[in-house]
Amino acid sequence: MSDFLQALNKQQKTIGAVVLSGGLARRMGGQDKGLIVLNGRAMASWVIDVVKPEVHQIVINANRNESEYRQLGAEVINDRHEGHIGPLAGLSAAMHFLNTDYVFMCPCDSPFIEKPLINALGMACLNDEVDIAVAHDANRMQPVFCIAHRSTLGQLDAYLESGERKIDRWYATQRLAEVDCAAWSDSFRNINTEEERLQAQSELT
Repeated sequence: MSDFLQALNKQQKTIGAVVLSGGLARRMGGQDKGLIVLNGRAMASWVIDVVKPEVHQIVINANRNESEYRQLGAEVINDRHEGHIGPLAGLSAAMHFLNTDYVFMCPCDSPFIEKPLINALGMACLNDEVDIAVAHDANRMQPVFCIAHRSTLGQLDAYLESGERKIDRWYATQRLAEVDCAAWSDSFRNINTEEERLQAQSELT
């Protein structure tokens, strides 16, 4: 069990996770990226297998193919906001559904995600008393890899309802920690092309 999960358990607090699978995947011809097969398994299942032991609950945020996603071993939730407006909509939906103290967010198309990344983000939340801890790869922020406290939900919904959707702009309004996650940079490799899918397939075991 990670240091973060142990600390939460001692404090009788909880963390949930949401795997974002609600996008349109335009760069892959509109295929549902989380269900694209890598070595006989849906891409999202590689992510779920890593994340699930690190949290108390996990959900998949998907807006189509719900029954297929359910077979991957997690509850499926839809966006509460219309129009495929991006990852913040998935985070909002997860916070409403999970009712946990914290929510970890990551995309479905990053099958190389590593467990220590989740721990590092979580410990930053506890140690720095911040609202959101977001990954940084030493070159730039990786905004869809974050842990957010549920106290941000009201402001998040207000932000989305105002018509805003840019994730970094919302982060700028919160108490934010950018966490050095360069040691786990493979976590940020995502699959956007058939070439990348084939390369990933050759590496995953």
